[in-house]
Amino acid sequence: MELVGRLLEASNATFLVSLTGPGGETGQAIYKPIRGERPLFDFPAGTLANREHSAYLLSEATGWRIVPPTVMRDGPLGRGMVQAWVDEDSNGDIVALLRRPDARLRRIAVFDVLANNADRKGGHLLLTPEGHVHGVDHGICFAAEPKLRTVLWAWRGRRLNRAEVAVVEAVRAALRAELGTALAELLSPAEVEATVRRADELLARGTFPQPDPTRPAVPWPPF
Repeated sequence: MELVGRLLEASNATFLVSLTGPGGETGQAIYKPIRGERPLFDFPAGTLANREHSAYLLSEATGWRIVPPTVMRDGPLGRGMVQAWVDEDSNGDIVALLRRPDARLRRIAVFDVLANNADRKGGHLLLTPEGHVHGVDHGICFAAEPKLRTVLWAWRGRRLNRAEVAVVEAVRAALRAELGTALAELLSPAEVEATVRRADELLARGTFPQPDPTRPAVPWPPF
């Protein structure tokens, strides 16, 4: 892994790196070292990279490929999160997607409820040339207490469809099996149990949540 440059607009130390595999294959990725994380009052220090990796594991359990491939590994500035670089569609318009109830964003809204995403900004949505929408920047997910803040409220109060229910059921089963075991290595026991509880509540309710009137519903800035 070699440093290529730094993304200066990011809140935490974030680097573009080049990767070379054992067979000579190459690629690019985003690298966020733990030592470069900015302390937050409501999340334990040094845990944001783990939360990014946890979000990838949850994404894989849904089968929706929302989060690009993400691992924890040692790098030039110490251990951190390494995430595959995503080439965006230069003609893509996320704002236009947000103005209509796009099914690709609806899946991400379900994912964010399960992950308790406290920072779903429009700028954290990446549209690829193939038309897939990725979600990135999941460092402040998985808190034990409710923190959902998102720009994806278009489906608030609406019922989950059968496919979404089936996915949440699969995630719920995985949380009591291999996914739960993996998350236990990355999150606190309370945070893992809260993830199980969110899946249970989503299945019991059968609808997308409404914004909580006691706290901000949308992150700032929204992009």
